[in-house]
This record gives sequence, C-alpha cells and structure tokens, in this order.
Amino acid sequence: MTEFRSVVAATGQPQGPAFTVHGPAEVAALCAAAADAFDAYRATTRETRAAFLEKITEEILGIGDELIEAAMSESGLPRARLEGERGRTMGQLRLFADVVRKGAWQQLRIDPALPDRQPLPRPDIRLRMIPVGPVAVFGASNFPLAFSTAGGDTASALAAGCPVVVKGHPAHPRTGELVAAAIARSVAACGLPEGVFGHLVGPSNDLGAALVQDPRIAAVGFTGSRGGGLALAKLAQARDVPIAVYAEMSSINPVLLLPEALKARGATLGTAYAGSLTMGAGQFCTNPGLVLAIEGEGLDAFIAAAAEAVSAAAAQTMLTSGISTAYASGVAALEQTSGVETVAKGAAGEPAQGSAALFRTTAAAFLAEQAMGHEVFGASSIVVVCRDADELQSVLRSLEGQLTATLHMDAADEALAAALLPVLEVKAGRILANGWPTGVEVCHAMVHGGPFPATSDPRTTSVGSMAIDRFLRPVSYQNLTAPLLPPELRDDACGDGAPRLIDGVLTL
Repeated sequence: MTEFRSVVAATGQPQGPAFTVHGPAEVAALCAAAADAFDAYRATTRETRAAFLEKITEEILGIGDELIEAAMSESGLPRARLEGERGRTMGQLRLFADVVRKGAWQQLRIDPALPDRQPLPRPDIRLRMIPVGPVAVFGASNFPLAFSTAGGDTASALAAGCPVVVKGHPAHPRTGELVAAAIARSVAACGLPEGVFGHLVGPSNDLGAALVQDPRIAAVGFTGSRGGGLALAKLAQARDVPIAVYAEMSSINPVLLLPEALKARGATLGTAYAGSLTMGAGQFCTNPGLVLAIEGEGLDAFIAAAAEAVSAAAAQTMLTSGISTAYASGVAALEQTSGVETVAKGAAGEPAQGSAALFRTTAAAFLAEQAMGHEVFGASSIVVVCRDADELQSVLRSLEGQLTATLHMDAADEALAAALLPVLEVKAGRILANGWPTGVEVCHAMVHGGPFPATSDPRTTSVGSMAIDRFLRPVSYQNLTAPLLPPELRDDACGDGAPRLIDGVLTL
C-alpha cells in the first residue's frame, strides 16, 4: 500500500485526499534527523525550550475550527469533548513549559569534597538529569489530541530535551497532520533543528515496529491495547541495545461501594455510575468497568438505578470499526459466560456504534473465571456481589494492576476503607474517594499509571509533571574542575534559579 484515506468514524466511508504511506526509508530519515538534532536541542536553555512548548500551543490554537472538525469526523467524538481536549493539550504543554523553567526536573545534587574525612576522604560528586535521546511516540485512538501528536508523551519528551518522532494513529491522519504541521512551524519559529520533531503516517504495524527497532530511538511512549504495548516492548527488548517502552495499556478501574454509602445513597450512586460508564461511549482508559459491593438493599437500589440509566443510554459512535467490533465481541463473550447475568443493555444502534451493557455476577463466579477481570474497551461493566467484607477483599486481591481504584464511602465506612487501602495501593496508581475515575487532572500530583497491565512500568506516569522523568537519566560528575562542569552544577550557579540539594540540604 502506497496511499490510504481518512475515514468518517460514523459511517466508515473514506474522506478527503489520500495520504502517502511512510515506510522504512522515512523512518530511517526521521530517526537520523532526530539523532543529529539531539545534541543541539538538549543544549538549549530552559527558557528556549519553554518558549518552544508555548509556541506549539499558539500554533495549535491558530489552526482554529479546522482542527476540531477534522477530529470530530475522524473520531466520532462530539465538539464539546474535542474542544475540551484541545484545551487540555495546550494545558499540558504550558505545564511542561513551567516545569522546564523552574528547573527542579534536573534534580541537581552536590556533595562537596571532604578531604579530611577518615578513614578515607570523599571526592567532590555532583549530579544532574539529562535527556535519554530521541523518543518514539505512538498516537492514541481515544484521544486524538491530548494523547497523540502533541499529547502528553510528546510534551514531556520535548520538555526533557529529547527530539520526538511520532507514529500518528491511522484513525485520525488529518488531525495528526494538522497538529504535526503546527509543531513543525514552532520548530522553525524558535530556530531549532528540523529533526527535533518528525511525524510518520501509515496504517500498518510494520511502520511502528521499524520505528521502535531503529537504533537511534532511545525510549518509547505508547497508549493503547495490551497486545500492542506488549508487542512493542518485545521488539524493544530484542534490539542489540534494549530500550524502555512506557506503555499505558489495560485497566478496568474497580469501584468499591462501601456499605454505609450504599445504604445512604445507593440509587443516586447507580445513576451517577451509569453516567461515568457511558460517557464517551466508555472509550476512556479510566472507564469504570467493575463494581465491587456487599449484598443488601443498598446494592439492590444501586443496580436498579444503574440498570434504568444504562437501558436509557443511546448507542454512541465508537472510534473505529475495529474497536466497535472488538467491543461487541467482548460484550457477547460476557453474555455467554457461566455465572454472569445481563442486567441491562442500552438501545441498539448503527454498526459503528456501541451500546452500553451492565452485568452482574457473584464473587465466587468472578474468582473462578479470570476472563471477567479483563478489559472490554467500551461502556461495559460487571457488578460483583460479595457476601461480606472478607469476600470483597478476596476479589480485590485477585485483580490485575489498575490505573485507578475508587472508594464510595461515608464516615462510618472509614474503618473498612482503612483495611482496604493497603491492597488498593498495591493494585492501583490512583485511589479516589467519592468521585468517578473518568477525569484525569493534569497537575503535579497526578499519577496516570499503575502496576502491570495498566502500564509496562509502574514507577512512572504518563500524565502530570512527573511524566518528564521517563525521558531523563542521571549522570554523576566526580572531581571535575569548574570549567568542565555543567553550568548549573558550578558553585557560582546560585543565580540559575533551579533548586539544588547541597550535602543533603535543599537550597532554593
């Protein structure tokens, strides 16, 4: 295939002009350009890099309505959602501009020499974080702006000083093209080497494989399916020089309804839960696909209200025909699973649309059938009815790693919540109370990560300012003379503004 077309998500019909499919030659050329640009880009000042990130936000906003309309057509997502996503994309870039300027990401540390220390003197040792090198970023299907061409992986890698080569998602090539052009204009306007950013287009998995296998790529950022993330990780580990793949993959985001909260507001919780479940056709990585609760009248009220809301939910266009087909298959498999009762289904829609589905099972049945704990990407959820707190905790312990875990609780539930927290900490990257997980705040304290298979590296996050850490590595400088030291590690660098840890004492 030498060309491919954009597709209208709602109809599956091709639209617009054809896109040239990139291949090994383009991969090699962009990776070579990124490698050539690396030294110059990582040597830029913090202010230059921050201004570059801010320039990208200006250029994205300058695209105007053309960007929103392209994303609406290619993803099937509504205008309000995509306008909000554009705002989040720009917010992420501005956050990292602020992070770069302040300089704490460098983690500057100075342990001065102790020549008189006994029995041995200590040498002068200084440390800073440096960028790892060119980064490959894979655009995500469910966030055509905030997790794609100029999304969080790209923003954090550029902030770290790493050139980026993006493999655009084939479901939204026009959207990706518009954003890639905005970044390229920003590169030129800021006087940076052209290789600081590259964009690859094509529908085949071979294109992504070639990018990960290129020896000039130093790390990978990915948001998508478990199968896709594991395939990339396998390729990365098979290289002559293995590299890290930071993959955000699979999560069912359990919601725990504690007894007193259920008694007080079971029906209200049921309605609110259905709203979170069906938002965006359930195509969020934090979509709440599992409910754990102890049997009783409160749970009955929750299920009844949730069933009513799910039954009334309209079918919604899904991101791609492949996602729609996979969702329908996943729902059908649950319907045929022993011990699973279908509680409610939303109205049927067109072939490209997904209908919400709510199921119920017992803790014993859930523990006996591991497949119930696997993600069905879409507005599908299972309520697991437990006999008591011990059984609830057994189910919780059986789960795989998760992006989120949610507690709905009242004050009288705090003792049970305290007993569950140690398990939740081990299972999830973010623990919520009395909210819904489908809302990821872009801030300094956010973790959008978690134990496998939520991510490939539970030590990291793909959202929030800590995302920059994925694309940095530490270097120590021992007994180097002042002229050879990086400027920010010299004794006279106190006007630099970045915090430094000097002999274990934080100095601002």
